[in-house]
Amino acid sequence: MATPVLIPTALRAFADAQTRVEVEGRTVGEVLANLAARYSELRRHLYADDGRLRSFVNVYVNDEDIRALARDATPVGPGDTISIVPAIAGGKAAR
Repeated sequence: MATPVLIPTALRAFADAQTRVEVEGRTVGEVLANLAARYSELRRHLYADDGRLRSFVNVYVNDEDIRALARDATPVGPGDTISIVPAIAGGKAAR
């Protein structure tokens, strides 16, 4: 079963400019691993050298943060969508 993965603007250059990619997998971890295998340049933006998802990469199944679920082991099923949301930092502090 393929799960749609929404690719954020900042990462589209590493995924052939795709906004949405259908990827096979039964869990979030499998889907993201297959996505990174398909688009090898995307791997370094998603995963640290130790193979773990980078801390500033937020992943959601539908509207649920996988950190509040089963992380990489979160199952995906028909009708689910995975969103990759990189954290954004910077700006000016409010006074």
